[in-house]
Amino acid sequence: MAEHIAYFNGEYVPDSQVRIDPNDWGFRYGYTVYDAERTYDGKIFRLRDHIERFFRSLKYTRIDIGLTVEEMMSISEETARRNEHLREPGGDFSVRQFATPGKGIIGDVQSVGPPTVCVMVSPMPLKRYIKSYESGASVVLSKVRSYSSDSLDPKIKHYSRMNMMLAEFEAADIDPNAHTVLLDQQGNVSEEVRGNIMIVTDGRIRTTRLTSALKGVTRQVNTQLAEQLGIEVVNEDLQPYDLYTADEVFLSTSDYGVLPVGTVDKRQIGTEVPGPISKQLMAAWSELVGLDIVDQAMNSPY
Repeated sequence: MAEHIAYFNGEYVPDSQVRIDPNDWGFRYGYTVYDAERTYDGKIFRLRDHIERFFRSLKYTRIDIGLTVEEMMSISEETARRNEHLREPGGDFSVRQFATPGKGIIGDVQSVGPPTVCVMVSPMPLKRYIKSYESGASVVLSKVRSYSSDSLDPKIKHYSRMNMMLAEFEAADIDPNAHTVLLDQQGNVSEEVRGNIMIVTDGRIRTTRLTSALKGVTRQVNTQLAEQLGIEVVNEDLQPYDLYTADEVFLSTSDYGVLPVGTVDKRQIGTEVPGPISKQLMAAWSELVGLDIVDQAMNSPY
């Protein structure tokens, strides 16, 4: 089977040649910044928005990869292009950029470098969302909390995700198919481990403040689409109570745009899944990206 091609430290190589040194601070300390997008019919969606966020994360974490936003966009597009012959009919790619400071001596921040820079693609596993589109995803609220914004700013997209993986294991003990949502240090709803969470109450979309959640590109798109549809969107602190009593709940991330939720902690949400506003947003997404997102999942090769 043919391998996918990755960009790795200035070269395009087979995935099997992407190798991280154990002394790389990305491996040793989880000191890795990343971003991720998906393609629609082979074209990367909102690439500039993602790469600009990637570079803000790089600047904050003091990783200088020696490339511009435009150069990283070009590299990402070229990586996707070099794998286009491996894209199955009806399928699409996940595209990921990541960077680390490189190797360094323990305790000596002046010794680190040069950076490790990589762009990889992989098939989008869309089939796993079919049940959620039909009857709603299962969400579990984990007892594991999100990082305090005092210790790690949520605007950074990073691989220091031990808490999220522990939360995933905890949620899987309750429901192996669950999507995991974390609370912040104050007990407010923070985010789903791979994206944002939004709810509908009395015809309004309510979503979390960004004090403990990533400023998601897809969250921004959903807000824009809702406003175009004449639906009010408010940012506020949300507690578990607000999810349990919502008319609708949906998840928001690059993989699926909008994913309706059927249960939270096994409590049924609303009377209809997907709800009317979720349906409107799903239709708006399909129009925006030029394909039916539900139909693609139904017929996806993966």
